[in-house]
Amino acid sequence: MQLNDIHRGITKHRNRKRIGRGPGSGTGKTSGRGHKGHKSRSGYSRKPNFQGGAMPMFRRIPKRGFNNKWSVTVFAVNVARLNEIFNDGDTVTLEAMAEKNVAKGTFDEVKILGDGEITKKLTVRAHRFSKSAEEKITAAGGTIDKIPAKRTPDERVADLKKAKA
Repeated sequence: MQLNDIHRGITKHRNRKRIGRGPGSGTGKTSGRGHKGHKSRSGYSRKPNFQGGAMPMFRRIPKRGFNNKWSVTVFAVNVARLNEIFNDGDTVTLEAMAEKNVAKGTFDEVKILGDGEITKKLTVRAHRFSKSAEEKITAAGGTIDKIPAKRTPDERVADLKKAKA
């Protein structure tokens, strides 16, 4: 292959195909649809999962278990991680954790776990705390604020929109 072969056959500003404009155009009469059949009819549309009348893949594959659409996704953060990132006297909120890349991705609730040690006096706001995390934060002189957990689906959508904006 040569360097000048890379773009061979590629037209950047190709004119659109003018269909049904007589036999001289090459796409006259049936307009490239062929004769008869479902695809030649006006208003034809095929479902994206249609596989030529064969049993569709999503019906062939076995389904197992239960998929709970109301389940709550909990993001876990250890006390040692908070001790590393935040300074003494800081308030640890969801926004502060997101800014410092502690709590990433999409989740519904944040739980603080007690793995590691904490030496700094922090005010921690989260949805859930393990018992060991509560003990360690209070022993270091910090305070705990529990955020009310349950959000309605509408509130979740509103929060997602607010986060994107």
